[in-house]
Amino acid sequence: MDLNTFWFILIAVLYIGFFVLEGFDFGVGMLMPFISKDDTERRVILNTIGPHWDGNEVWLLTAGGATFAAFPHWYATLFSGFYLPLFLLLVALILRGVAFEFRSKDANPKWRTLWDWCIFAGSLLPAFLIGVAFANILRGVPIDGNMQYRGQFFNLLNPYALVGGLATVLTFLLHGGIFLSIKTTGTLFEKSINFIRQAWILVVIELLALLIGTYRATDILDRRGLLAWIVPMLGIAAILAAGYFIRLGKHGWAFVMTSLTIIITLVTFFMALYPRVMVSSWGGIYDLTVKNASSSPYTLKVMTIVAAIFVPIVLAYQAWSYRVFRKRIESKPETLTY
Repeated sequence: MDLNTFWFILIAVLYIGFFVLEGFDFGVGMLMPFISKDDTERRVILNTIGPHWDGNEVWLLTAGGATFAAFPHWYATLFSGFYLPLFLLLVALILRGVAFEFRSKDANPKWRTLWDWCIFAGSLLPAFLIGVAFANILRGVPIDGNMQYRGQFFNLLNPYALVGGLATVLTFLLHGGIFLSIKTTGTLFEKSINFIRQAWILVVIELLALLIGTYRATDILDRRGLLAWIVPMLGIAAILAAGYFIRLGKHGWAFVMTSLTIIITLVTFFMALYPRVMVSSWGGIYDLTVKNASSSPYTLKVMTIVAAIFVPIVLAYQAWSYRVFRKRIESKPETLTY
């Protein structure tokens, strides 16, 4: 395996980590205004993700930094062509982070309600925009021979991309609801259970729609043949297994299955994309690939050494933090932080 492919895989792993980990706290943020009846319950919900949300976002920052360093032409084309949606995503993430820190600075109900809705919007918008962006990367956008994006903002809002955005929103909602069922007690636990039982079927339908759309809108069948059927079917099996475990009341296993669904969905995406990093709708000769979009071999070599040292440290720290904060959160105001 050459270093170009290695870094493509590593960037894929970083995005997978982001979708799995940030996915559940996006889901929790979107659910908060609707399954909580008072400020104490909202604080409980926020405390379930409080120790994790900022660490989860690091996966996206690292993926962006790795893209910039390993594939600068990919980074330049992506961030210039998708400038407006990525700008909106950044604003939403900033607003969401500020809301986490500011909501409990004042006990005024109007103050807290304002920031609670900022958390909702700051969770919904990134979840939707990320799905839209990934769908467009695979479907193809207008890119010319100079690796310049030649489309308009509304080119990105095509039916397949909108299906992709809705799929990430619904999947994250289910993922977050299951996480709440693992982390809460009492009334919130019951509300979480009721939600995930109803949301699961919508996620199954949406993921099937995304799969059919992928077969119709992309060249995955031509490029990957039998794998284009086998790998996505594993994802469908995982989401069906999640529903089975939800009905059995084994929510830990259900969370594992939704995580596996997200992982397989991203594996399918990167499998269909490789060796390209962005598809040009103007023809294959304009595609950005792991070869023509990459940095120099020396840069990739240095990056590999640095990654070998620091990635295990980051993984160990995150694993430790999840272990420390693994207990359920109870509705005791004196123990709540946010």
